[in-house]
Amino acid sequence: MIFQKGSENASLTADDIGECIAAVLKAAGGPRKILAVPPDFTRYYSRAGEITALLCGMAGDRVKAVLPALGTHSPMTGGQIAHMFPGVDISLFREHDWREGISTLGEVPAEFIAEVSEGKLNYSWPAQVDVLLAGGAYDAILSIGQVVPHEVVGMANYNKNIFVGTGGVDGINKSHYLGAVYGMERIMGRADTPVRQVLNYASRAFTANMNIFYIMTVIGADDAGQLVIKGLFGGDDEECFEAASELALKVNFTMVDRPLDKVVVYLDPDEYKSTWLGNKSIYRSRMAIADGGELIVLAPGVKEFGEDGEIDRLIRKYGYSGTPSVLDAVERNAELKANLSAAAHLIHGSTEGRFSVTYCPGQLSREEVEEVNFSYADLSEMTTIYDPKKLEDGMNRVDGEDVFYISNPGLGLWAHADRF
Repeated sequence: MIFQKGSENASLTADDIGECIAAVLKAAGGPRKILAVPPDFTRYYSRAGEITALLCGMAGDRVKAVLPALGTHSPMTGGQIAHMFPGVDISLFREHDWREGISTLGEVPAEFIAEVSEGKLNYSWPAQVDVLLAGGAYDAILSIGQVVPHEVVGMANYNKNIFVGTGGVDGINKSHYLGAVYGMERIMGRADTPVRQVLNYASRAFTANMNIFYIMTVIGADDAGQLVIKGLFGGDDEECFEAASELALKVNFTMVDRPLDKVVVYLDPDEYKSTWLGNKSIYRSRMAIADGGELIVLAPGVKEFGEDGEIDRLIRKYGYSGTPSVLDAVERNAELKANLSAAAHLIHGSTEGRFSVTYCPGQLSREEVEEVNFSYADLSEMTTIYDPKKLEDGMNRVDGEDVFYISNPGLGLWAHADRF
């Protein structure tokens, strides 16, 4: 732990960010060649863009490159870069290629995967990172991002930003599948999970000499409903992440007092373009929804299923059909076995018949939505009934009906005690 500041009631400032950056740079030995690894635009609210901009202002030309941790997401546009990273020279940005531009640092043995998966899987796991990280051209790598409940790894960020955000096909596929097979409801909101144990093994075994440092935020709403930085954590090991996770669980987790019959989730069109991302509406609310309940997803920006062309095709072909069906399809179909992150996503987005999902997309047809096994409703009609401008986060009364509203599923986790 190099820097730690914040609490449930805090609202940290730019001065606090500067103090954190200074502490991390000092601990890194005053590096002359820095590679910054922030998240992409899908994590806009992490405040990582602001932190990266302040880093560039403080370190000047010592920041030699900025590599957004895209994972499988679409590359950032010039407009997104300018909006998220104000004042940062666009020539510094590099684009992560998860299919070709990676280097394998080593492998976590199959015996370890079998142990953490409780015998469900027995493959080895390749510790893959972008070639920029592995080439030795930088004397410090600064990973920047937000700790928040997550469906694959339990709590997002820390070394996930490295091994998944800048990872390769096999590493991303196998880590996602491990989380899905183990069970995301056993994972979400927890810092110690099978996937995290694999990433920690890889960090200890393969990155000890890479001089990787982490700056992590915890984001939450203040009394006025504005998103603020509740916590800032800087460090180079698990202690830093665990402290951030402890605060994030206090800030970003909501325990509802009874299972919810109807949940309405809004997906900001600037952030959510696909069900690959938009299904956070399902992941993060599923433990709060009652058996037989309904989830309505207002998705004006959703135009596709996967942000990667091949993953989009596979989602359209196999659909969200439930865990047993997806596991069977993996065994029977080489194309799905070769894209285990797509298989994991299909498991994550399936309700196992416990509740229904009604998608209201701005740019997908009824036929497209129903072909992947979701129900469809017209966006304009549903937003007339459930108006995001009028609804407040939490319980609302709409036409005599209790409706629980979530304005951004990426910022939290909701559950009932029976399922957490």
